[in-house]
Amino acid sequence: MAKTPSGNTSGRGQRELRVRVKTAKGRKLSSTLWLERQLNDPYVQRAKKEGFRGRAAYKILELDDKFRFLVPGARVVDLGCAPGGWCQVAVQRVNALGEKSGKKIGRVLGIDLQEVEPISGAEIHQLDFLEDGADEKVKAWLGGPADVVMSDMAASASGHKGTDHLRIIALCEAAAGFAFDVLEEGGTFVAKVLAGGAENALQTILKRSFNKVANVKPPSSRADSSEKFVVATGFRGRKQSDEDCLDNETGE
Repeated sequence: MAKTPSGNTSGRGQRELRVRVKTAKGRKLSSTLWLERQLNDPYVQRAKKEGFRGRAAYKILELDDKFRFLVPGARVVDLGCAPGGWCQVAVQRVNALGEKSGKKIGRVLGIDLQEVEPISGAEIHQLDFLEDGADEKVKAWLGGPADVVMSDMAASASGHKGTDHLRIIALCEAAAGFAFDVLEEGGTFVAKVLAGGAENALQTILKRSFNKVANVKPPSSRADSSEKFVVATGFRGRKQSDEDCLDNETGE
């Protein structure tokens, strides 16, 4: 049960009230704390008001405000798109619905292992991006290469910080490999990673394949979270990526 505590605000103006959540039989303390954090999170509240499917929408909004990769007319692939907040932002920014008069109309393609509720202006497909031929399917659906590949994917948590870090880095590396297959030259790759030390190999690959690579923690990312986002811009093309992979295999 959620409870809003009372308090005297006399002489200090109106004070923002914090929701407290009582413990309940059968519910772990960690679950109670998570619920309390959600109920008091301003980004969660804002997402509900503005019609986004989750607070994660603000992470891609803030990243795009800084790097400007979701431009009108862009073709975007969102890997692991459930529940759809990033797709919702992309639809608005690339003008997928044609609502910005005089601007180019973009395309937004969402990919996920699970079924995702339809999103106006986005094309959603249930697909494992790691399966053979997935890149060709995506380019066929888009009608050409992508300008942006973005991923907010996270591997299932094991409860062990080191293991979880390695899993998400491996997932991010797989997403980068997919991006090399579908991106247009000059394109952008955006993905979530967890800080922890194992991301150095990923950084090296991206720096060889893109003109610029930045690591960012947007304001909407919780302060106690180890997540950050890599934003790689100016893709140099498939040939350069193939040469980098060969160098890594031969140890050169």
